[in-house]
Amino acid sequence: MSHQKRLAILVGGGPAPGINSVIGAATIRGVLDGVEVLGVRDGFEWIMKGNVDHVHPLTIDEVSRIHFRGGSHIGISRANPTKDPQNLENAVISLLRLNVSQLITIGGDDTAYSAMKLEEKAQGRIKVVHVPKTIDNDLDLPAYVDTFGFQTARHIGVELVKNLMVDARTTSRWYFCIAMGRKAGHLALGIGKSAGATLTLVPEEFSGGKLHLKALVDTLVGSIIKRLSYGRRDGVAVLAEGLVLSIPPEDLAELDEVERDAHGHVRIAEVSIGEILKSQVQARLKELGIKTTIVAKNIGYELRCADPIPFDMEYTRDLGYCATKFLLSGGNAAMISMQGGHFVPIPFKEMLDPATGRTRVRLVDVKSTRYAIARRYMIRLRRDDFEDAHELAKYAATCRMSLQDFRKQFEGLIKAEPPPLQMEGMPGGSLDDGVDDSAVEKRETPAPPAPVAEAKANKKR
Repeated sequence: MSHQKRLAILVGGGPAPGINSVIGAATIRGVLDGVEVLGVRDGFEWIMKGNVDHVHPLTIDEVSRIHFRGGSHIGISRANPTKDPQNLENAVISLLRLNVSQLITIGGDDTAYSAMKLEEKAQGRIKVVHVPKTIDNDLDLPAYVDTFGFQTARHIGVELVKNLMVDARTTSRWYFCIAMGRKAGHLALGIGKSAGATLTLVPEEFSGGKLHLKALVDTLVGSIIKRLSYGRRDGVAVLAEGLVLSIPPEDLAELDEVERDAHGHVRIAEVSIGEILKSQVQARLKELGIKTTIVAKNIGYELRCADPIPFDMEYTRDLGYCATKFLLSGGNAAMISMQGGHFVPIPFKEMLDPATGRTRVRLVDVKSTRYAIARRYMIRLRRDDFEDAHELAKYAATCRMSLQDFRKQFEGLIKAEPPPLQMEGMPGGSLDDGVDDSAVEKRETPAPPAPVAEAKANKKR
């Protein structure tokens, strides 16, 4: 076995478009600098068991064109070396046996945590950097910096939802699309807002306690009623899978029966929240005398191994290059990031949440202008609906209820509605112009104001 110090690369977590570009760029930079580069198969799966047979040298010829492809050239796994101290020790010893002095890990927050603990355990014998990867976009980077893979996943997700919107209108049905994202709603919001979906629900908007299933059902039923009141029997709701994690066990009894992964997370894919919501919403609509066809569809696995779009190919090439260059220049214990076109290492110690001792997770900022605009274009019951007697009467008539009963059933939804967003430099200081952008079907004026015109175009989806 060669005694030359080596650089190793491994991938943990779930797939994301752009992994191969990181591997390729990091390998090419290392080989050109005279360093032997090893690909570690299947993340920590083998080395944490002391098995060093699942590695192979990476060459320029082998990796020069893999950036076009999705998936991972060296495999991937969710194996967690931090769960057992012996596994962590084995991982360090395995790398030292392979003469590895530098390690690049590619993954999400769990893999980042594993990288931190391995670097600590190695005590300077192995320098470690982490490249943030996840379609969930939930690693604690600055708000304007996406994790690689997110843009491609959103792109593919929008294409899927766009097709479903056409199908929904053609067949007069609703789709409930469940988007991946774990605790965060970035992917759901990015897909829903970009596609112009009827509404998007993310867990962050229900902060402050338990999210009861009834609140989700009422929100969806209210949107369907509002949509139906203006002659549309179709719609597409994009729902973040992380909504499941906020629902109490008594509302989702099967949540207790769902297996957990190696990091202790509920396997959200095993909880059929789309089917549960479909059943509950249809039952509620039936009580109101409304018959609606609803199809539940999960969106996520179709996105993870897609070929990356050019944005992610370029982005990940930068990340891979910087990861190797930083290590070979003596860098250590940092997450690799590109901010404003410049390389910025983020020290591992700055990534930890003092409250949990784990890596921080970035959530959707529901107080941002970006989110406020998304809400404005959603078709859902709003505060101004309950302030307009004519509109309220229309909705109540649609579901054969009195005004009083309709208020009793649905007015509670607006309690959590965010207030108008105050914006510096905007005349009047508020983003809210008093116009319900989400319901322009009811207005057929010859020359609507600009925000309404935009919403009108949005409603033709």
